[in-house]
Amino acid sequence: MAAVVSAPPVARAVPSSKTETFTDTKRRDDVRHANIEAARAVADAVRTSLGPRGMDKMIITPSSNEVIITNDGATILSQMSPLQPAARMLADLSRSQDTAAGDGTTSVVVLAGAILRKSQHLLSNAAAHPTAVADSLHKFSQKAVSILRSIAIPVDLSDRDTLIKSASTALNSKVVSNYSSLLSPLAVDAVLSILDPNNPSLVDLRDIKIVKKLGGTVDDTELIKGLVFDKKASHTAGGPTRVENAKIAVIQFQISPPKTDIEQSVVVSDYTQMDRILREERAYILSMVKKIKNTGCNVLLIQKSILRDAVTDLSLHYLAKAKILVVKDIERDDIEFITKTLNCLPIANIEHFREDKLGFADVVEEVSVGESKVVRVTGIKNMGRTSTVVVRGSNQLVIDEAERSLHDALCVVRCLVNEKYLIAGGGAPEIELSRQLAAWAKELHGMESYCIKEFAEALEVIPYTLAENAGLNPVSIVTELRNRHARGETYAGINVRKGQITNILEENVVQPLLVSTSAITLATECVRMILKIDDIVMVR
Repeated sequence: MAAVVSAPPVARAVPSSKTETFTDTKRRDDVRHANIEAARAVADAVRTSLGPRGMDKMIITPSSNEVIITNDGATILSQMSPLQPAARMLADLSRSQDTAAGDGTTSVVVLAGAILRKSQHLLSNAAAHPTAVADSLHKFSQKAVSILRSIAIPVDLSDRDTLIKSASTALNSKVVSNYSSLLSPLAVDAVLSILDPNNPSLVDLRDIKIVKKLGGTVDDTELIKGLVFDKKASHTAGGPTRVENAKIAVIQFQISPPKTDIEQSVVVSDYTQMDRILREERAYILSMVKKIKNTGCNVLLIQKSILRDAVTDLSLHYLAKAKILVVKDIERDDIEFITKTLNCLPIANIEHFREDKLGFADVVEEVSVGESKVVRVTGIKNMGRTSTVVVRGSNQLVIDEAERSLHDALCVVRCLVNEKYLIAGGGAPEIELSRQLAAWAKELHGMESYCIKEFAEALEVIPYTLAENAGLNPVSIVTELRNRHARGETYAGINVRKGQITNILEENVVQPLLVSTSAITLATECVRMILKIDDIVMVR
């Protein structure tokens, strides 16, 4: 009988946990690519506006047909309102730079666009992981800031000429660059006038009020040590328009007949009752005017009221009889600035109207500025640390651009107050950074070295664009600039006026250190955020 031999059980092949599996990363790559392309499109849109020879953009808002002509990066991007989220991040980046430094709003976007282009090259050609690229970018940013600090030049706030040079550099790329010799000293004097010796690093630009008046040219712009109200004095009943040895009160109550708290009507059936109501109103207003006059007050600034008329024709008549100059409809937002300037207190009730709450000035007068009139207060006693600038221009577009340019100049001076260091302009710091970072990259290893070398090249976009916008040959200019820096000429930069490379410090083209360090820090932070995004999830 044949024996049946059973075969030993065959062990099943258990798949190893180390087996390589295919992961489809196409969607992530597509999302990252779409974000980078959208952000780069925004950077390319403002790139032609960079530098003293940059072009201007005309922005038209379809709803109101408002026209803005500017080459300020923050203004252009704030008006563009891009829909793509990554593109919107670059608009926010420009706004952040405007808040942090006030200048370099176009440079920061152009720089971010160049770093994104290099990042895209690393992701697609070098097969680098986004996290590795983002980490290298962080180290690149820290090293770049330390290099910038090493080549910076300390500045003393008492050196007015150096501050003016820095403000002029900020204005040279603006529409109103022809007037930089007027606006630069004006910006420096305005900031120094609000500087508190006890707290020198704190500069609040809200203490500088800019009043825009149509008529004349930008040459007529002036800094006034005092107050200017963009409205004329009340002329009802022949009130005064000039007062010397003024005692000024800022009031927040109404000099008009009281009304009921709730909406209701009073029916008067007899003319004697009507006469009595009018007589009571006159007596009420007259008693208020007498209390005001008894304190010696002869100038009255009345806050705009939303409850009822702040003043009536009758109250203006009595105030004119008392020889009190009246400026009405003062905005609520201006009250703090006015009281700080006049060194007085706002008065909320007639019962609190006392002489110790008044401000004192030599002259309050109504003067003609262009086609309209303003009220000017000068010779203020114990004046607060504020100043007022009256900006003039032939049309509204010029005035608006002059105001934006002046704001940038004020911010540049504020940067120097906060961080008292200057660096050269004209693309010099970017080329020096690129050279030193490329040398540093050789000391590193692996993907980090390759990434930092690429990012160092990205910094050359600033001098390249400056040369391109000035109509020069960008390749030959940047090549020569590299050679000059390799020979140790740290401050060699592009002189767009002469169309050649010179020592940019001798040409007085300087900018605050804070503008460049802020631009590099913010641009790298924004790019790192965009690189870390690998999917877009729509939620309802």
